[in-house]
Amino acid sequence: MRTLILSTLIGAAFVAGQAEACEAARYEAVDYVVCRFDPATDDIRLFLNSAEGEPYGHFNWVKDALAAQGERLVFAMNAGMYHEDRRPVGLFVEEGEELAALNANDGPGNFHLKPNGVFFIDDAGAAGVQEASIFASSDQEVKYATQSGPMLVIDGEIHPRFLPDSQSLKRRNGVGVTEGGEVIFALADSPVRFYDFASYFRDVLKTPNALYLDGTISRLYAPELDRNDPGAAMGPVIGVVTKEKQTAPN
Repeated sequence: MRTLILSTLIGAAFVAGQAEACEAARYEAVDYVVCRFDPATDDIRLFLNSAEGEPYGHFNWVKDALAAQGERLVFAMNAGMYHEDRRPVGLFVEEGEELAALNANDGPGNFHLKPNGVFFIDDAGAAGVQEASIFASSDQEVKYATQSGPMLVIDGEIHPRFLPDSQSLKRRNGVGVTEGGEVIFALADSPVRFYDFASYFRDVLKTPNALYLDGTISRLYAPELDRNDPGAAMGPVIGVVTKEKQTAPN
């Protein structure tokens, strides 16, 4: 029988409008961090380049840029694969501007393990995960989008190329969207195979569509868990932002 052990963070389950919504979990001997947000009330954004035109690279640099304009970073995660110069491998849209085009090429590696997919926030504020080919043919207007791959869950089915007995065990992170529109990010702190990671999204997190973001470099910024994972400079970053609370004068 499968077991699910949630963290001691009682009450950290999804609450509409609450930006700090991360919790630790354990499932099938794998340690996870799960963060839940409502795109109708939580400000989910994608970040790539600073005002100087250089990739942010680190959570702290995103945090500092937001603080300078009176905003606070409450959650962040690496948001897809990138080249050595940290340019996105696939589609990347920030504030409605396409900074990298959708990549339909074939090739090696996880990104090209078709179908790959796109996580997006549309102009109406709704979130979604779609196969890249479906997204490309939809012509929908989006405010934010990042392409990565492979898809983990496709209309309730695990990616057909994943093997239940694969020996490829790595840290991984991904994103899924529930039928109710909740956005769920998960990071596996323990090494996990693709099949089991996808099963977690489908069977436990209940996301009918979910997208792999990356593997060994997976990193998390979650202040309520005292997490600000260090590492080499990243490419795209996804974050949740809130306005800084104003202190009343004495």
